[in-house]
Amino acid sequence: MSEARIDKWLWAARIFKTRTIAADACKNGRVAVDGVNVKPSRMVKEGETVSVRKPPVTFSFKILKTIEQRVGAKLLPEIYENVTPQDQYDLLEMNRISGFVDRARGTGRPTKKDRRAMDAFNEEIYIYEEE
Repeated sequence: MSEARIDKWLWAARIFKTRTIAADACKNGRVAVDGVNVKPSRMVKEGETVSVRKPPVTFSFKILKTIEQRVGAKLLPEIYENVTPQDQYDLLEMNRISGFVDRARGTGRPTKKDRRAMDAFNEEIYIYEEE
């Protein structure tokens, strides 16, 4: 198979849990092939680069094999090569460490304990940048 639909490929390569989620990501402009946003029906070929934005990170994958049937996790190195830049993983780790910077909508105001934790975290960053 030399071509595959992007939504099927994203699902088969285990980048998204369901094909519906993959199609929604395409419709909402979170998936790009070689820098161009694509529709779920776009056919992809081997050698193309797929960028998937899962805030706050944009993952990049080079297609090694086009598939439309889901495969086991052990076979993924044959399907795609992860070419995500290291700075994206650093951003993900920073977001995971901070935990407070991007509060979920609807959680309300931070408690006194949360505010103190945020202040302490920001103070550590400020001290680190001065050195």
